[in-house]
Parts: sequence; structure tokens; C-alpha cells
Amino acid sequence: MFDQVSPSGGEAAEFIEWQSEIAAFAAIDRLDPAPADAVLFVGSSSIRLWHTLAADFPELPTINRGFGGSEIADSVYFAEQLIGSYRPRAIVMYAGGNDLADGKSPEQVRDAFGAFVTQARRWAGEAPFAYLSIKPNLSRRRQLPQIRAANALIRACAQERGVDFLDVHHRMLGADGEADPRWFDVDGLHLNAAGYALWTGEVRGWLAKRGLLQGPAQQ
Repeated sequence: MFDQVSPSGGEAAEFIEWQSEIAAFAAIDRLDPAPADAVLFVGSSSIRLWHTLAADFPELPTINRGFGGSEIADSVYFAEQLIGSYRPRAIVMYAGGNDLADGKSPEQVRDAFGAFVTQARRWAGEAPFAYLSIKPNLSRRRQLPQIRAANALIRACAQERGVDFLDVHHRMLGADGEADPRWFDVDGLHLNAAGYALWTGEVRGWLAKRGLLQGPAQQ
């Protein structure tokens, strides 16, 4: 199981494509410093496109540091910039689907997730951490067995590492066991407003359970 990604040597080349996006985050912070003690959302495009975070969680400051197309290893590599810069009160992550689409095995996705947890603990201590399970995309139907396997492995890893696993996957299935179109944008990959409303309910319930929001926690 890999616990970290070295920032030097040949391995660094595969992360070059994200340097500009990470630099853009730093530039944003210089112009408009991120709020202190915020809930940090990290991961791939489903996080990046969550444009309603402030409205969905008006009681809490939020920071969106998703970068589209990224895999979990990319967040591991840039963990200092993504987490260490903010020292968040809580972390919410969605990533892993791109890993599978790129040919990674469920075990490799689990191992990458474990590596990110290590980095999250390094830069944010024991801040509450929730992982949103890999969703059953309409456009990636053939990958559903791998998605289910990866989710099962990540759930077990999360339990061992003190991370809360939010199972949005099953809630996004239809009666036929396939992805339900009502949650997805026209591309069949990203969420529509209804999909983000579903995720918002899950995260709000988790935050309430963790004592970070007033009101009843979801069961």
C-alpha cells in the first residue's frame, strides 16, 4: 500500500498537468484569503463543479479545491497545497472514478485513498473527514463492477482509518440497479441540480452528526 507520493524524480512528471490549477488556487488565496476553520471540499470535477457550496452550507465557511479530471494520487501529491494551506475544521472528498476510468484496479484506488488519508492527517490532524462513495455514472456503466469493488475496499479502509464513508452510490441507483438518470447532467457523468441536492443532504447530515451543524443528523 503506498502511503505517499514522492515530489521528486520521475514521478513528478505525471503531475505537471495540474501545476497551473494548483497555482491558480494560490493566486485566488492571495487576492481573497480563504476563510479560517472552513469545511474543505477536495477531489475531482464533481467537487469542482459544486458551484452552490456557499448556498448549500450557509452556516459554515467552505472552500472548494476540486480540480477536474484528477485522480486520488494527484490530491496526494498536492496535499500540502490543498490541505496544509487551510488547516480545515473538516474535509469532504470525492474522487476515484477517474482512477478506474484510467485503468486503475479497485485495490490501487483503495491504496491511493489510504495515502490521501495519511496526508490529510499530516496537514489537518484529526479533523473530521468524510469520503463520498464513487457514484454509478450513466456514462460508465461497464465499470459498475469495478466501482462497487472499489467502494467496498475504500469503505473498509475508511473504517480502519477513522474516516466516515458516505454511501451516495446506492442512493443514486434506480430500481434496475443501474444509475438513475434523474441525478445526472446530459453528459451522464456529472451531477445535475438534483444530484447536488442529494449530496448536500448527505453531507449536511454528516456535519450534523459530527456536531458541526445544528439540527438532526441523517440516519
